[in-house]
Amino acid sequence: MIQAIDRAARVLAALQGSRHLGISELGVILQLPPSTVHGIVKSLQEHGLVVKEPHGQRYMLGPTLLQLSNVYLDTLDVRARAMRWTGDLSERTGLAVRLGVEFFDQVIVIHHEPRPDGTRQMPETGLTIPAHASALGKVLLAYRPAFLQSLLTKVPLRSLTGETLVEPELLEKALVDVVEKGYAVEDEEAVLGEASVAVPVADRDGEAVAAIAVVLPASQQPLADSAMTLLREAARNVSRELGSPTWPPVVATTDD
Repeated sequence: MIQAIDRAARVLAALQGSRHLGISELGVILQLPPSTVHGIVKSLQEHGLVVKEPHGQRYMLGPTLLQLSNVYLDTLDVRARAMRWTGDLSERTGLAVRLGVEFFDQVIVIHHEPRPDGTRQMPETGLTIPAHASALGKVLLAYRPAFLQSLLTKVPLRSLTGETLVEPELLEKALVDVVEKGYAVEDEEAVLGEASVAVPVADRDGEAVAAIAVVLPASQQPLADSAMTLLREAARNVSRELGSPTWPPVVATTDD
């Protein structure tokens, strides 16, 4: 591991989620002297990866990361293949739809279809959600054992609400159920009042590479059978376009 790159990556990770932090605060998080952190931040600033507050002494993520994220999204075959089906799924269910992939110990929403009711909604593409607190994440954890093993090295798991599943033993038990049923449910575990149901998307190797979720008010749980059928159809169609020989996917034995 190259130390300078590792430290720079840790600075960017500390600033994610719209956090604004000063040099001293970053030093505490990274357990590095302020002078060292200052040098790292200045280098990142020169490349637009971080920027300084207009009228303050704190730093936040910069616009270059947005450019890089757009390039990343454009290279994802699964996103390109899924957009037709996620749009159709949203129209037919009347629900918001998320497409997510693994992102460290989280999932990142690589495509978002807002509810087709004409209301103003926050765009969610690029949003990250802790894997253990989302239906998208639970699907990927269930079908990708290496992802789960990586997550469990970071215990204790973060609690977002009183409903977040943070006990490793209970999480692993729930993931067995996900594979048996072929879908995962999240009920107010990330955001109060919000629930979601997700199913896996398989690649040409027949392994889960992404997940599709519909998002609904927690008060409307459980998801209607008709909507569940449409959700499964969308995932099956995307998987077929990616060349998967089977759906639902098989549980991966290795993870590159």
